[in-house]
Amino acid sequence: MDGRLNGKVALITGGGAGLGAAFTKRFVAEGARVLISGRRREVLETLAASLPAGSVAVYPGDVANPEDAKGMVEAAVKFGGKLDTLINNAGIDPPGAVADLPVEQWQRILGTNLTGAFYTMKFAIPHMIANGGGSIINISSLAALRCIPSMPAYIASKAGLIGLSQSAALDYGAKNIRCNVICPGATRTEMLEIAMEPLAKAQGTDVAGALNLMTRFCPFPRAAHPDEIAGTAVYLASEDASFVTGAVLPVDGGACVVDPNGAALSSGGVSWGE
Repeated sequence: MDGRLNGKVALITGGGAGLGAAFTKRFVAEGARVLISGRRREVLETLAASLPAGSVAVYPGDVANPEDAKGMVEAAVKFGGKLDTLINNAGIDPPGAVADLPVEQWQRILGTNLTGAFYTMKFAIPHMIANGGGSIINISSLAALRCIPSMPAYIASKAGLIGLSQSAALDYGAKNIRCNVICPGATRTEMLEIAMEPLAKAQGTDVAGALNLMTRFCPFPRAAHPDEIAGTAVYLASEDASFVTGAVLPVDGGACVVDPNGAALSSGGVSWGE
């Protein structure tokens, strides 16, 4: 690692597991000090204990609660003396089509995935302005660009996150605050593996087989490793991205360029128009 984040201080929500853990490890390896937040204290503390002493602090809390969101931002500033980078990674993805989705579940998903990001941004931006600037990285999803069946709340929350991010990029660019979005495709995390279990069962295969089935039409026909997404976050937090703001970056193995109809034909050995 080349220490591209030396001296920087980051807050990573949902930072204890999955993509959040990958972000945390890479940021520490690149020289940053990181405060990680999440609802499960033991997960946060286990990850922090595995990294160099003094490099990671923890703040158990729920981003959907504005007091918790404010507390984690203030804890990050106290830990590092400033706040350079905010990564809004906390997210949940319960399914349910519109007519079937309980109102409470819609509110819970939007509250975590979208309103939670608004809260942390609201409380972090004044600190970034005082510090001369900063980088906000919001973790959306390929589902914000291409729909997934029976996931309207998740899709709406992740699409809304793009609009929120670009609005902040416009409003705070003059304050040297950059706000960008990463849209991961299928990424081999515990959350994705759990989501693949019904498909694996239906197809009489395992999770690896289900992932192969899901990604078979992509230019890179596999799921990403979390560290592949983390590398993009390091770039956006670093000075290499000093003129990048309002960007929406799919990190999806090329999934967003695929026409599934044409891909289905090609998989059967037929070219379009033949």
